Amino acid sequence: MKFLILDSRDPYFNLAVEEYLFLHEADDVFMLWQNENTVVVGKNQNAYAEIKMDVVRERGIKISRRITGGGAVYHDLGNVNYSFISTRKEGSDIDFKYFTDPIIEALASMGIKAELSGRNDLLTDGRKFSGNAQYSQGERTLHHGTLLFNADLTVLSDVLNVDRSKIESKAIASVRSRVINLSELLGEDITVEKFIEILSEFVIKKYSPKIIDVPQNDAVMALTRRNASEEWIFPHKKITSEYTIVRKERYNFGIVEIYLQMSNDSITKATVCGDFFGVGDISELEAALEGARLSEVEARLSALLIGDYIFGADAKTLCSLILGE
Repeated sequence: MKFLILDSRDPYFNLAVEEYLFLHEADDVFMLWQNENTVVVGKNQNAYAEIKMDVVRERGIKISRRITGGGAVYHDLGNVNYSFISTRKEGSDIDFKYFTDPIIEALASMGIKAELSGRNDLLTDGRKFSGNAQYSQGERTLHHGTLLFNADLTVLSDVLNVDRSKIESKAIASVRSRVINLSELLGEDITVEKFIEILSEFVIKKYSPKIIDVPQNDAVMALTRRNASEEWIFPHKKITSEYTIVRKERYNFGIVEIYLQMSNDSITKATVCGDFFGVGDISELEAALEGARLSEVEARLSALLIGDYIFGADAKTLCSLILGE
């Protein structure tokens, strides 16, 4: 295993380094990093729907998009991010337990009892301090997660449009009530810098990794520029009346939103968004729907491996959503 800690606080550069290592590094990698005030949306999310744009712009908060699925998160310097990049020959299925177990073990060494809950959250005493996401390509898997240490939780709830179904499904009153900073459990003597140091010592002791320098080359710079571009961050338009059919449903595998432009009973344009996970390019699923009559949707979807695009879903589920059944 190789190990590095990024001293950059630039979300566009940090995500570029992570993606570069995922694409080009043959060995397993563990990385610790922090971003300045940033909202990071998931691969398949519509940023306009997830973020309170007026608040973000007023406060000068950056917006970025990652290559993994899942939901939007807020980063500040009270949040620590970790990344595992690994070759897993047993398959590319989404597996959060495999990658979160070492983090749970590290926290246990600090006296914090944590558990994996739901799809991708880490909880302590029923309160969330970490959200996690994954992406696989071939035999390589990228897993990363947040660790709320002393993040400004007020800002977190101010900038994100959290779907009410997420809160209601957990029978809680607000975003603020269901999250916790780890600093509340570790005490004032442990700063975020000390927390990173303790995590680093745990990783070094457990894995004996090779410490590497941060890659800085033309490929990383190209990814950084892409990450900061409007085209990358905002691939979706604001959802307007141009869509004839709008469907949205929360499943145990995530929220799926489908927007269809229709001409009579034929789909002329399809947009699929949500906080789901998947390894396939969602544009392939959208292209398969375009040109189909509603009576042909089931056949079109059945010809695809839907789980590649929306992990946990199948053609029947998606067809029922589209047809409003």
